[in-house]
Amino acid sequence: MFRVDEVIIYPDMPNTDQKADLKLVQTILSYMETPQYLRRRLFNLVPELQYAGTLPPLRTAHHPTANKIESLKLGEFREGAVISSTEEGSQVDVGVEKPALILRSRLKTNSRVTVRITELDPQLETVLADAKEIKTYWGYKVSVSKAPLGQLLGTERFDLKIATSRKGKPIIAIIDDFKEKWKNSSKTLVAFGAPTQGLQEIVSREHKNLDALVDFVVNTIPDQATETVRTEEAVYATLSIFNVLSS
Repeated sequence: MFRVDEVIIYPDMPNTDQKADLKLVQTILSYMETPQYLRRRLFNLVPELQYAGTLPPLRTAHHPTANKIESLKLGEFREGAVISSTEEGSQVDVGVEKPALILRSRLKTNSRVTVRITELDPQLETVLADAKEIKTYWGYKVSVSKAPLGQLLGTERFDLKIATSRKGKPIIAIIDDFKEKWKNSSKTLVAFGAPTQGLQEIVSREHKNLDALVDFVVNTIPDQATETVRTEEAVYATLSIFNVLSS
C-alpha cells in the first residue's frame, strides 16, 4: 500500500542465534511478494510456508490475475521464472498457457526475471526489462542484515533515517521540519522496534545512542492506550501518516 522498496530484517538480539527467526520472516515476506503463478516453481515445500496459503494476495500491478495469452498486451510487463535455456533463447513462465521466449539469452533455470511483452503471435516473445522502465509500483525486495541495528543506522546508505518510538517527539510537534525533509529525501529508512523492546533498548546493547544515529525519533501514536504497540500495528500507523505527508 505504501510503495515500500525494501524490507530489511535486522537481528535485535545480536549475541544470540536468530538465524531461524530471520529466515522465517524473510521466507514469508518473499513468498508474499512473489506472483502467485510463480510460487510453486520458485519455492520449495518448507515448514515455514505450511500456512502460507492463508495469506491474502497483494493485488499489486506485478500480481496480475489474467492467465491467458489473449489477455496480454504488447508492452506489458510481467514477472517470470526461467524454465530452460537453449541456443535460441530462454523459455520463461509468465503465468499464461505457454512459456514466453527471450531471444538470444541463456539464463539460469528457476531464476526470476522481469520481462516486457514484445510479440504475441505466432510466438510469445519478451525482452528483459529494467525495473526503472516501469512507472507503476513493482513490489519490494527482502534482505537480512548481518549487522545489528546500530551499525545499519550508521551507514551512509540513506539520506534520511527515522526511528519510531513512544519515547520520541509527537509527530505534530515536528511536522514542518519533518515534512520538508521527508519530501526531499530520495532514500529513507524507517526503523521499527521488536515486539518486546524498543529501538533505544536495542541499540543500547551496542553502547550507542539512538538520537545520535537518526534524523528523527518520532512518536506516531501519542497517548497510546495499550502498554505496547505491536510492530505490525506500528508499521500501518506510521506509514499511513507518512503517506499523507507525501501527498
